[in-house]
Amino acid sequence: MTASPVTERRAVPSRERDIPRSDPRDRAGARPGRRPGRPSEPAHGPTGPSRRATYGLDAFTFFIANLQTSFGPFVAVYFTQQKWTQADIGLALTVGSLVSLLGQMPGGAFVDASRSKRFAAAFSAFWVGASAVMLAAFPTYLSVMLAMALHSAASCVLTPSIAAISIGLVGHARAGERLGRNASFSAIGNALGAAGMGAIGYYFSNDAVFYLAGLLVIPALVSLSFIPSGRNPEPGKGRSAPPREPETREAGGLGALLKNRALLCFAACMVLFFLANAAMLPLVGSVMTLRASETATALVAACIMVPQAVLALTAPFVGRLAQRWGRKPLLLIGFAALPIRGLLFALVSDPYWMVAIQVFDGISASVLGVMVPLIVSDVTRGTGRFNTALGAVGTGMGIGAALSTALAGFMADELGSQAAFLGLAVVGAAGLALVLLIMPETRRTDGDEAA
Repeated sequence: MTASPVTERRAVPSRERDIPRSDPRDRAGARPGRRPGRPSEPAHGPTGPSRRATYGLDAFTFFIANLQTSFGPFVAVYFTQQKWTQADIGLALTVGSLVSLLGQMPGGAFVDASRSKRFAAAFSAFWVGASAVMLAAFPTYLSVMLAMALHSAASCVLTPSIAAISIGLVGHARAGERLGRNASFSAIGNALGAAGMGAIGYYFSNDAVFYLAGLLVIPALVSLSFIPSGRNPEPGKGRSAPPREPETREAGGLGALLKNRALLCFAACMVLFFLANAAMLPLVGSVMTLRASETATALVAACIMVPQAVLALTAPFVGRLAQRWGRKPLLLIGFAALPIRGLLFALVSDPYWMVAIQVFDGISASVLGVMVPLIVSDVTRGTGRFNTALGAVGTGMGIGAALSTALAGFMADELGSQAAFLGLAVVGAAGLALVLLIMPETRRTDGDEAA
């Protein structure tokens, strides 16, 4: 009879002690089955992508660079071996260049519209490899033209796909570091691919170079399978940021890009850069052939390898600095290296010193290899037009490069190679001045992120 009251008196304070310990989220209507303190996390983890995804993207970038190397000087060598005339070779290369120039924006728009960036990358990589096999298996005039056009069109999709996967994988805050890593692995792939394919062409045949390029698609696609599937986050959006509402996205396609002042400024700067840069190495090759004909081939190869080595070593460092210093200081360094390089080429006559001067080309390549996709991502963030804008900038770069060779050739014929180098240096200095005067800083601060 006395046990019951004691039990009641002990139960009351127990309930009273439990009240302040209860989770406020339970009073707010949280479901009892949900574990407290465990917010949902992105598929790639709270601190970044998994090692599996990181190494997969590294390997994919490496193998794609190997594959694309076969469409460099080896194409001209192969066509010459097939007894093609220089006019036919020039026409085939022109077809590829025109498709590449005209396909930049459509290729970027295709990637923007694609639900899976990984599928877009796999699809385009397959056709790049298929076009390489077509060159070796069917060396007829029509099939070669088709293969060159197919390669250029697929490349217009492949490049923005890699950029979109990279930024979507790590988020905007770490995009610079990831893009620098991409540039480093791409440079290593270019260098090793050139060496390996040159050896295969020497010991076997030029046909084997393109068959090897086709086989490289297999490890590239296997590497891509390590990257998480599904729709990638939109480039330029942080992984921890809340999703934007559909009405905050800009519409209008090309019209929206034409109203983007920072994007237009950057595109104008890149046109001037490539107007000065694209013809510089071919002009160096011509000068070396005249001054050291016996060793010209080896010296030109060294001129290609030196920038690739600098790019491989410095690109990750540039990516990290982009997050600390901002974009504009590094962009100024990359643009400043170009007029210095042109001026030194005009003043130096020793071919071996000209090889050493190519270090400045590596500096520019390292900076722009990271800055181009990163700045485009900055200025199109939240618009859904990243890849289309990247294609637009690529089109401007292609126009500048196409005009560069004509401009340098005219100056070299009329005024001499020294004047041509000086003229290209002046154009590069104009691009540097344009960056300094009109290009805004595009890195967002913490306050901008909060806003």
